[in-house]
Amino acid sequence: MALLAAGIQCSAAAKGQALRSPWDGDPVAQTDLPYQCPAPPQFKKSLYAESYYVDASDSIVDPGRKQMFEKATEAPRHLGEWAGVAADAYRTSGSRAAAQCAYALLRAAASAKAWTDMMPTSQASYAQKWLLSSAAMAYLKVRKSGAGTAKQDKAIQKWFGSVARSVEIYVDDRRWDVNSDAWNNHLYWAGLAVAAAGIARNDRGEFRWGLTAYKTGADEIRADGMLPREMMRAGMALHYHLFALDALVMLAELGEANGIDLYAANDGALARLEKLCEAGLQRPEIFDVATGVRQDMAPRIAGMEIGWAVPYAKHHPDAQLAAWIHEAPTTRDWMWGGLPPA
Repeated sequence: MALLAAGIQCSAAAKGQALRSPWDGDPVAQTDLPYQCPAPPQFKKSLYAESYYVDASDSIVDPGRKQMFEKATEAPRHLGEWAGVAADAYRTSGSRAAAQCAYALLRAAASAKAWTDMMPTSQASYAQKWLLSSAAMAYLKVRKSGAGTAKQDKAIQKWFGSVARSVEIYVDDRRWDVNSDAWNNHLYWAGLAVAAAGIARNDRGEFRWGLTAYKTGADEIRADGMLPREMMRAGMALHYHLFALDALVMLAELGEANGIDLYAANDGALARLEKLCEAGLQRPEIFDVATGVRQDMAPRIAGMEIGWAVPYAKHHPDAQLAAWIHEAPTTRDWMWGGLPPA
């Protein structure tokens, strides 16, 4: 904690400058390319969703329950996904219409105070933080586009703050229990959501909250790269190591944009986790042996399995990562707002 606090105090953001995103220094040449913007999903202040796992390790999916979860969380997922797709279209093509679309979707959600309540179940709270991480990261991609007015920015940022408070409360209320989801990958994703919202709102308290979540994650990474809590996920252990790596890499990128080297935390712990995940993708039997269970993995490396490597490879060039990135049909994932920082 002392090292992290020192980093925050020494950062440019702590010297009176506005908090920055990884996209702030990458200007976009705007174009008149058209963009087909979807109508906003149906907004509610809350949602109800239950877990789709049916075993004690939360590793075996019940297809029916999974379908029910996806239906229950469809609207927030669509908002985050559509805003991210529009934001990426702006970043890659310069389309003003795409930036305006991202703003329109986020403005509509802000006006409805969408999903700002405390959620009635843990699974609903998970969906809430993924919504915030996706929406806030998408906003950071377009906030310099000129597509929104100061009044619209203020409304969107206020909405982010309301959602962030619910995310923080959910985690903080569970921190007393070291066996709870306030200590595993869910904490890191909450940290990413709140840190991204903090940058969007120029709120250093939220930003620090997110970086503290990163520090907790870095401290959990063992010398062999393993995360003990994620190793408890039996056949989903490799998946959840990658899922944790996703959030931690994106958090490290937010820190770097503000002069804070999170990659160095706990003697470069993130690199140890990455090496284990890379080895696991090549040889899943590493995790089979560690857990005693065959790993359940997607048939192709794409999206959340490899998107983290796009920014990570800037710090640690790696031929295998480069090959996977090149071969992947996509490196985007809606939970971090679409395409990762390049």
